[in-house]
Amino acid sequence: MYIIKLQHYIENIIMDTMDTFEYITPISVGDTVPEDMAFKIFVGGDIQDTTVRAYRGKWLVLFFYPGDFTFVCPTELGELASLYDEFREEEVEVVSMSTDTVFSHKMWHETSDTIGKVQFAMGSDHRHEFVDAFNVYCEEDGLAYRATVIIDPDGVVRGVEVNDNSIGRSARELLRKVKAAKYVREHPGQVCPASWTDGDRTLTPGTDLVGKI
Repeated sequence: MYIIKLQHYIENIIMDTMDTFEYITPISVGDTVPEDMAFKIFVGGDIQDTTVRAYRGKWLVLFFYPGDFTFVCPTELGELASLYDEFREEEVEVVSMSTDTVFSHKMWHETSDTIGKVQFAMGSDHRHEFVDAFNVYCEEDGLAYRATVIIDPDGVVRGVEVNDNSIGRSARELLRKVKAAKYVREHPGQVCPASWTDGDRTLTPGTDLVGKI
């Protein structure tokens, strides 16, 4: 009798934790990002609630950075802002993400000449759900790493880059990577070689290429 009750107790614990298991297990390349992951954004002068579901059907770049009112971060977001129109031409949406609140984003946007040029959404992960889900939280500093996640229209992760927080990223290189990810998705069986850009030749993997490249 007691064994049966214990078994039911364990089963109930397992069922209760299954809904959150996908957030505990790090999301990596090839995984699908849960649609119900919710967060707040500052965009167009307003604070809004949104979810990952709102970006389904388009490419999405999550651009994690350590924090507002810092040093390297505005250079990255500023460069990304200068290329934002080119990302949108590729039907790619960009969301910068830090563990700051949206109110901090708003103040930074209103006081910094560089960040004031940002038109893409600035996401808040102050509850650390996203940094934990993608395993990009720096425990030592209590901040997000400089991490970039490329997600396709089906919500599948196609690229992840994680840098030490002292190393800034290249928005131009990010755009190139997104274009490459789009190309191979739209052209099954093709792969992009090193430094591939629009118009360059791609490769068709096969035994005829073995030892000939």
